Amino acid sequence: MSLSYLIGLIVRLFLLLTPFFVLSVFVATCDEMESGARHRLAVRTGFAVICATVILYLFGKVIFECLGISLNAFQIGAGLVLMLNGIDMVRSSLPKNRQLDDNGDPAVVPLAIPTTVGPGTIGTLLVMGASAASRAHELGSSRWLMLLVELAAIIIAGTGVGLMLYYSENINRLLKDKGVRILSKLTGMYIVALAAQIIFDGVRGFLHIS
Repeated sequence: MSLSYLIGLIVRLFLLLTPFFVLSVFVATCDEMESGARHRLAVRTGFAVICATVILYLFGKVIFECLGISLNAFQIGAGLVLMLNGIDMVRSSLPKNRQLDDNGDPAVVPLAIPTTVGPGTIGTLLVMGASAASRAHELGSSRWLMLLVELAAIIIAGTGVGLMLYYSENINRLLKDKGVRILSKLTGMYIVALAAQIIFDGVRGFLHIS
């Protein structure tokens, strides 16, 4: 397993978490917050994202076995949901200012789930965790090494999102709303392409096409 695989995986996972869309939601949600409170919320959100993604990855295979759903069928479904999310990102505009709910911490809901880890991302992580053994076989690696490498990539990607939110004021000042909107739409286009690949892999496996 090469270093290029790890780097490519980190980039794919980082984009899968739709960082620029999350950034725009975070800025709109925390518009009236003081800098210290914004930073603390960014740290909690990043931690919640990491916890959610790691759990989804680790328990993907167990969930499929309990529900009796084939991996190929779920790949097709997850790919379709992810594609709809990507299309929505390409078509939508930046969110307007939102008021925080005083009754709860927004770090988990709605910032981590479903803004960062939405239905399409959830499905993709479940598929990724359930198919780790087959990828390890294709790359000539052990399943445990594959798990460690992919978990490391997930944690790094989640940390990257948390850092973006922590420095959201600086990033938003640098890119402006227009720059964030453009990068969010480009990320959406990548998500659509990734979803198409997931659907194709699911159909190919379902029809036993090599």
